[in-house]
Amino acid sequence: MKIKSISNLISSLLAILLLFIGIINTFWGNDPVFGVGLLILSLLYFPPVTKLIKQKTGFNIPAWVKIVLGLLLLWVVLGVGELFGKIELMIKDLS
Repeated sequence: MKIKSISNLISSLLAILLLFIGIINTFWGNDPVFGVGLLILSLLYFPPVTKLIKQKTGFNIPAWVKIVLGLLLLWVVLGVGELFGKIELMIKDLS
C-alpha cells in the first residue's frame, strides 16, 4: 500500500510539472501545439485519469511506459524546448 501511495505522489507531481510546462509552452512559446500536446500528455500522469482510462478501456498504462515517456518529455522540454528562455519571457510579460 505504501509503494502505491508513493507512486501516486510521484505521478501527480510529474503531472503537475508537465501541466505547468505545457501552459508555459502554449502561451509563451513559439509552438502552441507542442504546449497543448504536453497538456494532454500530462493528464496521463494524474492517478484519477489513469483509473478512468482503465475503467473505460480496460487498458492499464504500465509504469515503465510512464517513466520512459516522462524522461523523454523532460529531455525534450529542457533541451529542444528552451524552457528557461520561455520562463524568462513569461516573467517579463507578467511583471
